[in-house]
Amino acid sequence: MASKSLILGAAFVDVIMDIAQMPESGGDATAKFKSNNVGGCAFNVYGAISHYLGKDSTDLLVPVGDGQYAEIVRQTLKKKGIPVILQENSFDNGWDLGLVEPSGERTFITVPGIEQHWDESWFKKINLSDYDYFYISGYEMENPEAARVILKWLSGRKPGARILFDASPRISHIESAVLTELLKTDTIINANEDEIGYLSKERTLAEQAADIYRKTKTPVIVTLGARGTYLYDAGGGRVIPAEKVRIVNTIGAGDTHCGGVLAGLQEGMAIDEAVKLGNRLSAEVIQQESGSL
Repeated sequence: MASKSLILGAAFVDVIMDIAQMPESGGDATAKFKSNNVGGCAFNVYGAISHYLGKDSTDLLVPVGDGQYAEIVRQTLKKKGIPVILQENSFDNGWDLGLVEPSGERTFITVPGIEQHWDESWFKKINLSDYDYFYISGYEMENPEAARVILKWLSGRKPGARILFDASPRISHIESAVLTELLKTDTIINANEDEIGYLSKERTLAEQAADIYRKTKTPVIVTLGARGTYLYDAGGGRVIPAEKVRIVNTIGAGDTHCGGVLAGLQEGMAIDEAVKLGNRLSAEVIQQESGSL
């Protein structure tokens, strides 16, 4: 029987636009509206795990606030049969403008919401011992107070329970003390080639991954886009190749990869096989309009 994970973070509303080319600063461009989708890293990670293992394998801990975007999130969760564990009325949910270029590359402009206001009282309904894996992203760790609350609570998890930390594009804004707390035993670091450099001062990718592994004693995962994923653990470093597929857009690719890795580990896969699953599910999501499976 697969173990269970808790996915902490945000459910955002992604306002998606097609744009021929990103303008320079001070420039002008037209875009074509595509859709309003509920996304956010945690929502997308949950989608990947539940897609592969089923909903009983994971719980989604995202705050749902009060406002127009919160209502969109609430209705989407209801439609998908996902329980709302955290109902808070102090702020609206966040949203972002996602600009998708013809290549599939995307640029986000984010308006934060209730997901930046984590409070210790939010965890009262959660039993830490129920979970073997936890997901957190750099978006929540950017706010020092939110990071303090979340990491304090996670410090009480049962021995051997692992955190997967998804560095995210906000990694450069996270305080060094928070990063030090994250770079400890039983934290799986997941980052891309740009993000990994903020977690190690070493020069090459292999050296950076090895440096991080010495601190965490836990696999280090670096996504390489179309080239696959670089994986480093006690067996050294190697590249797990990616599938070649047609790209519709890359929204949710990294989140889905994290979800695939967690799903594989929950099912008892060796880390190489779990990363292969992450690659496969990531390839699946970039062939569709929505960023979540």
